Amino acid sequence: MMMSSSHILPLLTFLVLVFFSSGSRAANNSLNGDFLQCIKKNEYSSIPIPIFTPDDSSFTTIFRSSARNLRFLTPNSTQTPLFIITPTHESHVQSSVVCSQKHGFDLKVRSGGHDVEGLSYVSDTPYVLVDLINFRDITVNLQEKTAWIQAGASLGEVYYQAANKSNNTLGFPAGFCPTVGVAGHISGGGFGALVRKYGLASDQVIDARIVTVDGKIYTRETMGKDLYWAIRGGGANNFGVLLSWKVKLVPVTPVVTVATISRTLEQGATDLVHKWQFVADRLHENVYIGLTFSVANSSRAGGKTVSVQFAFLFLGGSDRLLELMEESFPELGLKRNETTEMKWVESHVYFYARGRPIELLWDRDHATKSFLKIKADYVRAPISKSGLEAIWRRFVGGDSPAMLWTPFGGRMNEISESETPYPHRAGNIYNIMYVGNWMNETESEKQIDWMRRFYNSMARYVSKNPRSAYVNYKDLDLGVNGNNVSEAVRYVQARSWGRKYFKSNFERLVKVKSMVDPGNFFKNKQSIPPVSTWGKQ
Repeated sequence: MMMSSSHILPLLTFLVLVFFSSGSRAANNSLNGDFLQCIKKNEYSSIPIPIFTPDDSSFTTIFRSSARNLRFLTPNSTQTPLFIITPTHESHVQSSVVCSQKHGFDLKVRSGGHDVEGLSYVSDTPYVLVDLINFRDITVNLQEKTAWIQAGASLGEVYYQAANKSNNTLGFPAGFCPTVGVAGHISGGGFGALVRKYGLASDQVIDARIVTVDGKIYTRETMGKDLYWAIRGGGANNFGVLLSWKVKLVPVTPVVTVATISRTLEQGATDLVHKWQFVADRLHENVYIGLTFSVANSSRAGGKTVSVQFAFLFLGGSDRLLELMEESFPELGLKRNETTEMKWVESHVYFYARGRPIELLWDRDHATKSFLKIKADYVRAPISKSGLEAIWRRFVGGDSPAMLWTPFGGRMNEISESETPYPHRAGNIYNIMYVGNWMNETESEKQIDWMRRFYNSMARYVSKNPRSAYVNYKDLDLGVNGNNVSEAVRYVQARSWGRKYFKSNFERLVKVKSMVDPGNFFKNKQSIPPVSTWGKQ
């Protein structure tokens, strides 16, 4: 019996789909197999490369282990990698770069997993994830007062080792969160409570080791001054895979003084914050006073108020801190019984998880994961009291918002905008970090929408032309690179966010990218784009 054309067409369509689907799977399996063979061959070393596929029982655990933002760990949020490589030797990174490039896979490299937009460990296209969890060696040279730090080490591990090896006489100026990885933190700038005394973490770099697109390892001596400049604030992942940093360790006093004082609006917080803007960046460089804002319950109309925490770190004893506060900021009323003297390394536990043992700095797994959105601003002129009151009215409308205001001044005023890619130096009173933090995926749309509206409302109070941002607080709302667009269009797209992160340094970063990675192998939604003609200049 002959089949009618109405039956034949669907059957042919089905057979064609099966044929191409099977062919596609076969091609993918062949490509994946070729990649595995390339990795196992490892022309750079005979040391076996640890590699995991989705068929391995530990694959999901490894993938989720240091991914901090739950927005990128939900079933529908992301594509998982084809392979995860956990190098134990520098040659493993070289092979990962060469084989991924040879077989057409994107490469993502994760250090601490704190990339708030997930760009270091997720992708929309097939990719290989290199997780540097095994790259954690820290070698302290007391005579030089330096340290070689592998890219997978955490800030907490660096703080602990610097203090432990030096009998608490040396430290390192970087961020507050001890689980942050050093590779990304330092390569984007990196600041914390020592920023006024010593500047950024990236300002302490004196050498580095990096694998570029050709699979070779370069140091400061061999990479050239342009690439060395670019990786110290411009994001090393734009140019290669950072293996390790050599940094200066800095002197810290045997005793530091810490304190935290909270004030609500009803307790005069508005006047205190207003005054803080005129003194925080002008105080003695040994004094750091950062602000943390949250919403608290109140008996006032609306039932909510703003609570402001003044967090102190002083390199010295409490007597001298009290003298300096009486001279410069008596309105705050800091009292001796509100201060505590401790070792510098202990202050990192105090600010992060008060009451926990110092060994917390070694614990990479204790941090609670949550859904997270972060934005940033820089303030160059004090906000008026009426402006602050307007900010409070909008701020209490959020479910669980937070802001951190980090004062600059001191050493930051002494380094030019072009010394490194990080340009936000003299003239910036403080940095603002906006934090949205929630635990239920169903709240994501509402939380992110509120964050965007609050950020937009702050425009009148912050830097302009451009409205500056901080590359370590990645924000894809600022713009993204398009797929399958011309080189010229890609550059224009990147300039929209690049000028905010790097100001006029963006153009120099593009030139470096064009020289060291002209094929744009190291890329993500906010990576520095190459321009072919710039690389030939």
